Amino acid sequence: MPEHLAVDGGTIAYEVTGSGPLVVLAHGMGDSRAAYRAVIPPLVAAGHRVAAVDLRGCGESSTGWPDWSRTAVAGDLLAVIRHLGGPAVLVGHSFSGGAATIAAAREPSLVTAVVELAPFTRRQALRPGDLRVRRFRQGMLRLLGAGAFGSVRLWRSYLDVAYPGAKPADWAERLGRVDALLREPGRMAALRGMGRSAPTDAGARLGDVRCPVLVLMGTLDPDWADPHAEGSAIVDALPPGLGRLEMIEGAGHYPHHQFPERVVPLVLAFLRSDAARA
Repeated sequence: MPEHLAVDGGTIAYEVTGSGPLVVLAHGMGDSRAAYRAVIPPLVAAGHRVAAVDLRGCGESSTGWPDWSRTAVAGDLLAVIRHLGGPAVLVGHSFSGGAATIAAAREPSLVTAVVELAPFTRRQALRPGDLRVRRFRQGMLRLLGAGAFGSVRLWRSYLDVAYPGAKPADWAERLGRVDALLREPGRMAALRGMGRSAPTDAGARLGDVRCPVLVLMGTLDPDWADPHAEGSAIVDALPPGLGRLEMIEGAGHYPHHQFPERVVPLVLAFLRSDAARA
């Protein structure tokens, strides 16, 4: 059962498992902490206390927030870390990758390392040739449609593209959970609000980060025509020597759920590194 933390504007739901150094998991838009259920047990088995958070407006957190920016979500994540007695390693997926960047830059004493999974952490712009990449074109049209029309059907269609190839064993359950949540009052408004929030606030703080950062990108992520180029650009914008990029072959936009057996060892190796422990 989740616990709830009151912050300015509402309540944030989170669930803590295990004991040891704290790792905080933040999901992407239109999702909930359940997106991390495949990675939580191995992180706990490796000796970590893991807190999976529902972002504002998502999962079992409250709705009706006035601000859906990454900066606002970073404040929520820092409040959770502070409440749990941090510091913590902060893991952020997609939208939350940018929020994790901001949190690390704002409170370096509370965030010892950052893992960014398929993160939206920089200003996005179309480049010549991007629309010739079929998976990118398909993903973008579905994303834009889901946001513009508040369509759960189009969001589910986007997820089908975002998980290329074989689907995880719990795919039907996963879709059902997402569908049910987004039909609750206020949940689609949260997705649309986050979707309209540009990641420029996160990009402006990349140079202020002082902790190690691991960026994980799927080679078939439909959110970018060239996922490797996006991940490299994030690493290059960090202070020299802090960032590292790893590509997950065949993964889409949800590598932690699609291929947890590949993602978790990379994360644990990163957390065991001298840089992340410093």
